[in-house]
Amino acid sequence: MDIYQHFRPEEQSFIDQALDWKEQVDVQYKTVVTDFLDPREQTIFESIIGKQSDMQLLFYGGYGQAERKKAILAPFYESVENDQFHITLLEGTYNQKFVNLSHRDVLGTLMSLGIQRKKIGDLIVDDGVFQILIDEEIAIFIQMQLTKIKNTSITLKDVSLDHITKQDHHWAERETTVSSTRLDVILKDIYQISRQKAQDYIKKEAVKVNYRVVKDASFTLQPGDLISVRTKGRSKLLDILGETKKGKIRIRAAKLI
Repeated sequence: MDIYQHFRPEEQSFIDQALDWKEQVDVQYKTVVTDFLDPREQTIFESIIGKQSDMQLLFYGGYGQAERKKAILAPFYESVENDQFHITLLEGTYNQKFVNLSHRDVLGTLMSLGIQRKKIGDLIVDDGVFQILIDEEIAIFIQMQLTKIKNTSITLKDVSLDHITKQDHHWAERETTVSSTRLDVILKDIYQISRQKAQDYIKKEAVKVNYRVVKDASFTLQPGDLISVRTKGRSKLLDILGETKKGKIRIRAAKLI
C-alpha cells in the first residue's frame, strides 16, 4: 500500500524524513532527535511509527502545553530524559513605555536573522517579557544577534525551563458531525458562523492552517491540523471518528477559550 495516499502531496518530504528516522532506529539502533514539529507533523510521525514494540516515540516542547515539540525516536530499551531534547529557554525583557511587542514581532525578528522556523519552538509574550523556546545549538547566536525588536533594545538571557511563564490556556473539546472536512465547513461548525462568513475569512487571508495562510475554502483538513482565524481565535481538528449511517462525518475538535 502506498503510504503517501493517506497524506497531502505537500507532506511527502516530511514523510520521507520520518521514514528515514525510522530506518535509522530500526537498522542502526540510533536515537534520533528531531527539530521542532508542528502539531500536524507530530500526528504524521505518530501514524508512521504506529505501535511498534521495538522503538519508542516521545514528544517534548519545554513545557506541558507546548504546541511545537521536538521528537525523540529511540530503541525501546533506551532511557530518555527531557534534557536529551536539547531545548533552551531564552527570556527577553523590554520597556513597555516605548513599545508593545507581539508574538508576530518576536517571530518576525528571529526569522530576519536567517533562523529556520523548525529551530524555534513556542513563543510566549507577556507584559514586558517574552520567552523563546529554541534548539540549544543556536542559543548563543540568538543572544548575540537579537538585541533589538521594533527599534527597541532588549535584554536576553538564558533561564531554566522551570521559569516558563504559565499559560492559562484551556481547550474546549467537542464531538460533532459535519458534511465534509473542507476548511469552510469545519470553520462554520467550530466558530458557529455561516459558511459564507467562513469563506470570506479565507478570501481575506485571515485563516491559517499549521501556521500557513490557506486561501482555498475546499482545502481538506486532517487530524492534527491547527487552525487560526484572525479575531476569532485558534482551534484544532483532533480526530476523524468515522461516518454516521446518514453519511455524515464524525469529528473531534477543540477551540481555545
